Amino acid sequence: MRGIRLALKWAAIALIASLALLWAGDYAFVRLRLAHRTAVDPVETINVRPVYAIARKDGKDEFDFGDPENLTCVHSLFPHLGYNPCWYAVRESRKPIPIAEILPLQQLQPAGAPRG
Repeated sequence: MRGIRLALKWAAIALIASLALLWAGDYAFVRLRLAHRTAVDPVETINVRPVYAIARKDGKDEFDFGDPENLTCVHSLFPHLGYNPCWYAVRESRKPIPIAEILPLQQLQPAGAPRG
């Protein structure tokens, strides 16, 4: 039993150290590319068009497209320099933004409550 705990402890330490080393290497690579920067590397501005999913009363969703927006991202595995990675920004920009229907105030009040 003690041997299993010791092995799990060392495995957890190795995992944390590996992730820290991976993040540090990613950060150093971004900084190196920042010193020799081009128009799209390591920081790029992408144009995204948000999609809004509006719930209708019949239970279906209606999709509306918003105005295009510029989004700045960094080409890396992890967030750096205050920007999300481009792979994450592109993936998240494709997800519809859910918008719930707002009910009138009369429907929100409990039954029997005075209306005013």
